[in-house]
Amino acid sequence: MMMRIILSVAVGAAVMCTTLPVRGQDPVKVDPKHYKVEFENDQVRILRINYGPGEKSVMHTHPESVAIFLTDQKATFTTPDGKSTEIDAKAGDVKDLAAGPHLPQNMAEKPMELILVELKAKPAAK
Repeated sequence: MMMRIILSVAVGAAVMCTTLPVRGQDPVKVDPKHYKVEFENDQVRILRINYGPGEKSVMHTHPESVAIFLTDQKATFTTPDGKSTEIDAKAGDVKDLAAGPHLPQNMAEKPMELILVELKAKPAAK
């Protein structure tokens, strides 16, 4: 019985160590090739995002955000559960994006560029 409990705890710890960090990865830290901080204060962080044709990122996460598309885009976003969603946007489009982890890939034959305004939690009222 004791061995079963130790094994259960070990398996649970291994799962937490391999899944939780992926969900909280900062794209600027794990993929600086594609993500650059342009501005940051206590309310927002603004990222410039560039992908070459067919380029893919790594799994990372963003808080609630607003995307401003600088080029036409066709991208796929894969979530940790393996589901993929295709996103098409035209230069000049603005879209709100829900918080969460994903792995993006540029599916177009042209580079894509966008500005992402990440919204930070508001400080508690004093």
